[in-house]
Amino acid sequence: MPLPATLARFNRVVTNRLMRPLAAHLPFLAVVEHRGRRSGRLYRTPVNVFVDDDRYRFALTYGTGVDWLRNVRAAGGCTVITRGRTVSLTNPRPGHDPAAAWAPTPVRWVLTTLGAGDYLDCTVAR
Repeated sequence: MPLPATLARFNRVVTNRLMRPLAAHLPFLAVVEHRGRRSGRLYRTPVNVFVDDDRYRFALTYGTGVDWLRNVRAAGGCTVITRGRTVSLTNPRPGHDPAAAWAPTPVRWVLTTLGAGDYLDCTVAR
């Protein structure tokens, strides 16, 4: 069971505003820039990201119903800022691995404890 929606709402209003400047520079964190499906507004959402060559994998700690994920899937990609670099991503593909075998050990423990086995894979746009 992913984190509760009430926590997601709190994070969107409070925590994300504090984390956004840091997430673009810290390991395993990133800021996803995406456009609203209906509003067209640009959003910046801090997320957990794990990079392997040209594949970017995002841990979906709040599940698959979050707005940023729906926006990225509808647009067919997004821009991500991580470690001070801006990268265009495409081909968003959701996946599920209850064991989170792809994640580093401490992160795997947190994800399996939360029951957050969903993730999103994207590749670098060429």
